[in-house]
Amino acid sequence: MFSQFSPNMLKTYEQCPRKFYFKYVKNISMPVNDDIFEFGKNIHALASYYLRKENISAMEEALTTKEREIWEYLKGIKYLGYEVINTEYNLAVRIGEYFFGGRLDALVKSDDRYYILDYKTGAVPKNAKFDFQTIIYLFAVKYFFKTDNVTFVYLDLKNKEELLIELKPELEEAYKKRLLETVEKIAVDEIPPKKQNCSCEYSLICY
Repeated sequence: MFSQFSPNMLKTYEQCPRKFYFKYVKNISMPVNDDIFEFGKNIHALASYYLRKENISAMEEALTTKEREIWEYLKGIKYLGYEVINTEYNLAVRIGEYFFGGRLDALVKSDDRYYILDYKTGAVPKNAKFDFQTIIYLFAVKYFFKTDNVTFVYLDLKNKEELLIELKPELEEAYKKRLLETVEKIAVDEIPPKKQNCSCEYSLICY
């Protein structure tokens, strides 16, 4: 059914196969919280333009008090001073018979190590080391740039914290197994049964 998967696709399936069915098989879109979305979108855009060394003075002047506080913190983080490889970077990798990919907020480099930057204005994944985003992005950079020196950096802007995850050789097989087992379940899962007490955005059409 699918030959390429994004982290969000796999996360959605793991949360609720029926939600995955509505969103990705039937292509039904549901409204999102615009305020939260716009806040994160503004910070991401500002960081991208900043790393590209574009003039952001007008954008900075338009920031709200909350956005300005977050931006001043983010701008002072050491990673934004590293060599910039790319921002808002689409990258994919083939594992087995499938392609996995997504858009990296930024990829920077210091000495011979690559750093994947991910700005989080919301919550960092609870088990970030085994999150699909972590796994896919680490593999994508490893194989595209042919390097073992790659670190995923979650920048928790809400709590002003950093979480670093390196791609370790002992993790690679576990990562591949997690990816392939999930997509193989998707391949044989037709119309999943409804969950009890469902309260997601698709609950009104889930019957």
